[in-house]
Amino acid sequence: MDDLTAVPPPTMDDAALMLLLQQRSPAGLAQLYDRYGRLVYSLSVRIVQDPGTAEEITQDVFLRCWNNSDRYQSAQGSLATWLLTITHHRAIDELRSRRSKAQRNEVSVDDLHYLASGDPALDDALLRDEVHKSLRSLPAAQREAIELIYWNGLSRREVADKLAVPLGTVHTRLRLGMEKLRDTFSRLFSDE
Repeated sequence: MDDLTAVPPPTMDDAALMLLLQQRSPAGLAQLYDRYGRLVYSLSVRIVQDPGTAEEITQDVFLRCWNNSDRYQSAQGSLATWLLTITHHRAIDELRSRRSKAQRNEVSVDDLHYLASGDPALDDALLRDEVHKSLRSLPAAQREAIELIYWNGLSRREVADKLAVPLGTVHTRLRLGMEKLRDTFSRLFSDE
């Protein structure tokens, strides 16, 4: 039996486990995953709020650990801390990537003005005055929730954190504000 297929003892400490990883032992990686996989996955799912994405992040963290095991410095912290730091950075990168994609798919109010300029009735009635007037007519808390989500690209949870209010409060403000806007726009279009 060679060193690459040797099964590490179950009571192996983290330092010995990292030595096995540096020797490129698949059994060492398997034990590392068995020991810390649930912890890495739990942090991932907590940050990204999506089990499928958290699974991908978990796999990526252990792949990075495998490929960069020489970067681990026990003097700077425990193996668990190192893995959780990699997990945190990877999950935040995923959230930023999502936000960037969402912002690329959004159209700003100024862009809407330009795009709708070919139809003066729509441009004048809705885009130029009515949208801004309708938003200004909302209570400040509802308007702020809508603007943070739709124009700043924040998630509902990020809005709750930013405003220091419960997530349910953000849901309620968003729902009430959107209902008022829907009523305003339905009256606007039914008058034409």
